Amino acid sequence: MTSLWQRSAGELAALIRSRAASSREVVEAHLARVAAVNPVVNAITEVREDEALAAADAADASVARGAALGPLHGVPVTVKVNVDVAGSATTAGMPVFAEERPATDAPLVARLRAAGAIPLARTNMPDLGLRWHTASSLHGTTRNPWSARYTPGGSSGGEAAALATGMSPLGIGNDIGGSVRWPSQCCGTVALRPTLGRVPHYDATVPIEVPLAYRLMATDGPMARTVADVGLALDVIAGADPHDPWSVTAPEPRPAEGPLRVAVTTDPGGLGCDPTIAAGVARAATILAAAGCRVEAVEPPAVVEAHEIWGTILAAETRTMVLPFARTLLAPDALTVIEHLMAPFPEVDLAGYAESLARRTRVAREWALFLDRFDVVLGPVACAPPFAPDADLAADAMTAILRSMRLVTTCNLLGLPAAVVPVDVVGGLPRAVQLIATRYRDDRCLAAAALVERATPPILPIDPTGA
Repeated sequence: MTSLWQRSAGELAALIRSRAASSREVVEAHLARVAAVNPVVNAITEVREDEALAAADAADASVARGAALGPLHGVPVTVKVNVDVAGSATTAGMPVFAEERPATDAPLVARLRAAGAIPLARTNMPDLGLRWHTASSLHGTTRNPWSARYTPGGSSGGEAAALATGMSPLGIGNDIGGSVRWPSQCCGTVALRPTLGRVPHYDATVPIEVPLAYRLMATDGPMARTVADVGLALDVIAGADPHDPWSVTAPEPRPAEGPLRVAVTTDPGGLGCDPTIAAGVARAATILAAAGCRVEAVEPPAVVEAHEIWGTILAAETRTMVLPFARTLLAPDALTVIEHLMAPFPEVDLAGYAESLARRTRVAREWALFLDRFDVVLGPVACAPPFAPDADLAADAMTAILRSMRLVTTCNLLGLPAAVVPVDVVGGLPRAVQLIATRYRDDRCLAAAALVERATPPILPIDPTGA
């Protein structure tokens, strides 16, 4: 018999709605799973046990009296520690913020609660989210549940590890350089980086106003073990909110006309791709073709240039606005990684910064024209497999990691939606692919991901190896 902690969020909501299971039973099952496996992976930083059980009892009372129920009624969820949950510390992984307890939820957390979801626990991240490995100076290091020899990814590595091991059916991360997508590659979860602006972002605890490039490139996004759950979460959390003046309510997508047109790249930008990663993309292309999609091997435009612009703009703002604030707060490892991240990208003056923003517009136009011909781009997440924990502390390794992330960072630069879905397990690690669409067509990413998922045997949840 399948345990409740093994179920998807959608399945749990249906069980609770039909009274086949109570919300308290569901929450208790996940609390027990956290107690059993979190000591191995260290993905959960705080458990909201009393609050969650009280909310579960209230959810069950609503079911008993026949009240209207939201789509996530009674379902536990987890939230990364840089997203505000009322009464819980928004630590961003750092000791200095250990007692930053907001009085209100972030808009997307409020929407999850309104849909009936129950915030169960918080998940780990590196300091300020500025690594592709999850090691926090406050909360410690998260282990990849498949093997401790590899990173769980970052910065939403705690969320991915929690989902992969059944401690949570649904979670929230965020992504400025692959931070929901890369951990999903490492841990075998499903994730969506939504179109920029579809999900409102606001944290009352952030001590500075976020710089322009960070606002242009970062977005919160859902993570889960199934494509359907990611889509369900997006429906709940999307839409304009006045706390985020750049957020929008996107129109309902038009019905698909004919088969999806899929452009496939196994080596975006031509800088090299690990053969195992490329083979995973080829496998997904075969699945999509067999499902009736029109699949064509073709290179998307300006990937290497987009990556360079992404790094140049972010490095400029990090040097001028973020480092002066963060240098006194960050742990030495985090500062080392930031220096390595910025090193490959030239320092620019105001004219160079303005020119980079103008180049961004040109590259965005090239991609918009390309995505007028194709519904979806299928490619790798990172062009390399998961690296060893703390490999990003070495300059040469960071250069290689940066290069491998070029298709990921292209989406961040341009504000495009991108889904990640696993295709199989090879060598004891999951393989995953990335599916990218034009702005506000997140539905196309998820539709293509669902086709891949349908032809792929489930690989999660797993028991962590501890190795």
